[in-house]
Amino acid sequence: MAEVIITEALKNEILKKFKAESKKIFNLMYSLKENPKKGKEVGCVSNVVIKEIKYEGYRFYFITNGFRLKFLDINDLQDLIIKFVKMSNKKEQQKVIDEIKTILRKIGESGF
Repeated sequence: MAEVIITEALKNEILKKFKAESKKIFNLMYSLKENPKKGKEVGCVSNVVIKEIKYEGYRFYFITNGFRLKFLDINDLQDLIIKFVKMSNKKEQQKVIDEIKTILRKIGESGF
């Protein structure tokens, strides 16, 4: 099983915006433990893949090791870390993806 991490800032933003629905969103995010290949790839910076999952009109972005995700079997993904970093609506989608790429290029994964 993969490990799912949600940044504190994103967790607070989800709780503030969705209130009662936040449980559904967190369950959706933690479902990646069993199925880490879920989600649509929206970008890549060196070996880090940026993917998104959708909930109604919102997108939740996570980063993970692209090499492990593509080439290893589901059973071999024991030490895969999936880190949720940002969320956006459809209008801000490209801006948020570009922001994630910029942070990864300048600081790396530790920037989140």
